[in-house]
Amino acid sequence: MASENNESGELLSWGQRGTATATIAAGVFFDGLVKNFGDVRAVDNFSLDINPGEIVCILGPSGCGKTTLLRLAAGIEVPDQGTIKFNNLVVTGNNSFIPPEQRNVGLIFQDFALFPHLTILENVAFGLISLDKKTAHQVARLALRRVGLEKMTHRYPHNLSGGQQQRVALARSIAPRPSVLLMDEPFSGLDSRLRDFIREETLAVLRETRSTCLIVTHDAEEAMRMGDRIVVMHDGQLVQVGTSEQIYRKPKNLFVARIFSEINEIRCTIINGSFQSPFGSYPFEGETGAASGLLCIRHRGVQIVPKGQGTPGKVIQRKFLGDAAFVELAIQELERSLLARIRESEAPEVGSEVGIEIDRNEILLFPDASSKTVD
Repeated sequence: MASENNESGELLSWGQRGTATATIAAGVFFDGLVKNFGDVRAVDNFSLDINPGEIVCILGPSGCGKTTLLRLAAGIEVPDQGTIKFNNLVVTGNNSFIPPEQRNVGLIFQDFALFPHLTILENVAFGLISLDKKTAHQVARLALRRVGLEKMTHRYPHNLSGGQQQRVALARSIAPRPSVLLMDEPFSGLDSRLRDFIREETLAVLRETRSTCLIVTHDAEEAMRMGDRIVVMHDGQLVQVGTSEQIYRKPKNLFVARIFSEINEIRCTIINGSFQSPFGSYPFEGETGAASGLLCIRHRGVQIVPKGQGTPGKVIQRKFLGDAAFVELAIQELERSLLARIRESEAPEVGSEVGIEIDRNEILLFPDASSKTVD
């Protein structure tokens, strides 16, 4: 069994993996969704097909429309245009609307939304309205056993740590065996000490239940760790969709690149289809009529070599980050410093003159037409 420590240092265990009750997952299909709040278009012509049992992370900054999209799927909000289908059933649109309680959808909110006046057992059993009380409590106990809280059924939410409350919310959401599970930044309220662990255990539960799952997050690493696919949103629109590797390796534009990587952005001229930089010439794969663009270098793609090799540079700052070091480098041909993340043991002293080489696997090229974005 996996374990976590709560704030008081008490050692708690999650339940046995493989024991969560599976459900019959539904495909989720968004077609041309539009949602306005006054003059603000929160969701703008959004279309996406999600396969049954797929875990999809909706990624983007605050205000991009990702939570509104989740609320539309749940039936809490109604779109101004477009349709939503679960399998072949239209739940919203075409003059149809199925209310939230009839959609077989599970919800986990950012603040967990537990009822303070109910015990943990009563919280988890609350949504099991089709069952008699005895059966509902039996089902609730099974869900609590899977998340390791069966012995705490008599406690109230205020008696629990943040991690435990998240586990109660998860148990409550899976107890009715939903076909679709919607999670709105469920880990953002947890301290960093527990977040990674609870994410991994939650992912194990999701795989066992086999529910189709949409997870809203603003954390790119979280999206990469949890999602079968990632949907990047900006200003209510779907910007890019794909696996974590697809989007990381080939971001559609600078906005997406910035979400997934810490990057140095260097303005370059483009001659005969190649970006010209102090570090060499980099050919662009594809057609471009632009005369300039941005050469983006991930921080880990900057390699520091002995003086006399590569492009000359000087170390102007070094910060200790444990196993890694963050190094700021001055390059004569660049107006801005170049930033590198390297092994701490390999970091040169401040003031050192060094050479700089670039790992070609860690660069991204954006002609001006594809580098426009909103900061």
